[in-house]
Amino acid sequence: MTTRHPAIDDLLGRLGVGGLIVDPADCARYAADLSGEPGAVPVAVLRPADTDAVADALRICRRHGLPIVPQGGRTGLSGGAVCLDGNAVLSLERMSGVIAVDPDAMTMCVWAGTPLQTVQERARAVGLDYPVDIGSRGSATIGGTIATNAGGIRVVRHGMTRQHILGLEVVLPDGTVLDGLGELLKDNAGYDLKHLFIGSEGTLGIVTRAILRLVPATVRTNTALLGLAGFDTALSLLASARRHFGSDLVAFEGMWPSYWDFVCGEARLARSPLAGRHGIYALVETAHDRSDGEAAFEGWLGEQLQAGRVEDGVIAQSLAETRAIWSVREAVGDVDPALGPHVNFDLGIAPRLLGRFVEACDAALGRLGVHRSLHLGHIGDGNLHLLVATGHEQPCSAHAIETVVYGLVDEWSGTVTAEHGVGTIKRQWLARCRTENQLRAMRQLKGLFDPDGLLNPGKVV
Repeated sequence: MTTRHPAIDDLLGRLGVGGLIVDPADCARYAADLSGEPGAVPVAVLRPADTDAVADALRICRRHGLPIVPQGGRTGLSGGAVCLDGNAVLSLERMSGVIAVDPDAMTMCVWAGTPLQTVQERARAVGLDYPVDIGSRGSATIGGTIATNAGGIRVVRHGMTRQHILGLEVVLPDGTVLDGLGELLKDNAGYDLKHLFIGSEGTLGIVTRAILRLVPATVRTNTALLGLAGFDTALSLLASARRHFGSDLVAFEGMWPSYWDFVCGEARLARSPLAGRHGIYALVETAHDRSDGEAAFEGWLGEQLQAGRVEDGVIAQSLAETRAIWSVREAVGDVDPALGPHVNFDLGIAPRLLGRFVEACDAALGRLGVHRSLHLGHIGDGNLHLLVATGHEQPCSAHAIETVVYGLVDEWSGTVTAEHGVGTIKRQWLARCRTENQLRAMRQLKGLFDPDGLLNPGKVV
C-alpha cells in the first residue's frame, strides 16, 4: 500500500480538489516531457490558479521537504520537465490567459501557462506580433519558453526569448514573490533579476506572469526553397541576403542531403518541390511591409541564379505553397517512427564553421561504425540539429556517440545545447562548453535561491 505524503493534506486544504491531483492514474500523464526520458509518476500534481496559490504551495512543499518539478506544456526535448521518483509536479495549466494588451506601448501581460500560439494570435489581432516561434507553438507555454530561453525559426531577425521579456513575476522556492512586472525599456537600477530566471529551466524560481515585448506585424512574406552546391555557397548566399534585405530577413534554414533524402525519399514525410539532388538545401524567408517587396525578392533570387549560387529553386506563390515549403523543414518533428531509436543533438557552432563541423562529425561517427545521421538547422544563428540513429544495426551505444559528438563540440568551442536547454539529458555534458569556474558560479546561484534543492532537482546543475 502506497503511503500518502504528509504534504498532501496541507496542499489539498490550500489548493482545493480542483487544484490537486493525487490519483496515480491521473498523475501518470505528468511524468515526462517529449524528450523520451522516462519519468516517475508524481506523488501529486499541484494545479494552482494564481500567484498566491503558487507561493503558498511552495511554502508547504518546503516545510515537508517535497521536491517540485515545474511544468508548462511538457514539449521540451532535454528532460527538463521529467518527474523524478518522489517528486511532485507543479503545473501552470490553470494559470493561462492574456491579462492585458497595450497596443500603443506594444506590450502584453500574460499568465505563464498561456500557450505560445494564443499569445501570437492575440498580438496579431491588434496588428502586432510576438516573434518567438517554434514548431510546438500550439502546446508550448510562455512560461516554458521563458524557462528555456526558446529560440526557434526567427532568431536571425528577432533573437531569442530573452530579447522579448520586459518583466517577470517569479515565485522563489521559499514562497517569496519577486514582482518585476515592469514595462520599462530602460531600467538600470541594480541587478536585472529577470535574466537569472530566463533560461534557468525552473531551477531557481517559478515564473507566474510575464510582460512581453511585441513588434509590429508584417503581413507580407516571401519564402523560397533553394538547392545549392554546398555549405560554402549557403554562407555566401546568407551574406548576400543580409546585405540585401537587412532586418527583413526572417529565416535562413539549412537541410543537408542526409535529412532531405530521408524526409522526401525514404520516409516520405514531405514532397520535394525541387528536381535533382543538391549539396545543401536552403529555406529563405523575408517579411516586409513594402509593396515592392515581392519584386525585390524575385530580383535578388534572379541575381543569385545568374551568379551561380543557386542551382534550383522555387518561390511560394500562395499561403499553401509557403506551408508546403515549411513542411519539409518541420518534418523533423515526425521522423521518429521511421528513423527509430536515435540521439537528438541540439548544438551551437559558429555559423562559419557549421559545414566543416558536420563533416568532422560524420568522419568521427564513421570511425565508430555509425553511418546513419540526419543534419539540419538554423544556418543564420549556428544552431545544428543532428539526429544519430542508435538502432540494432548500429555498432555502439548512445553514450559512445554522445562522447564523440560532445567532444567535437568542446574542440570547436560550441555549445551542447543551443535552444532546447540542459534538463537531465545534457547535464553530464555541460562541462564540454562551460568552465569549472562557470559551473561553480551556477551551483552557487542554485544554492542561494534553493538551498534545500527542492526546485526541479536533478536538472541543469
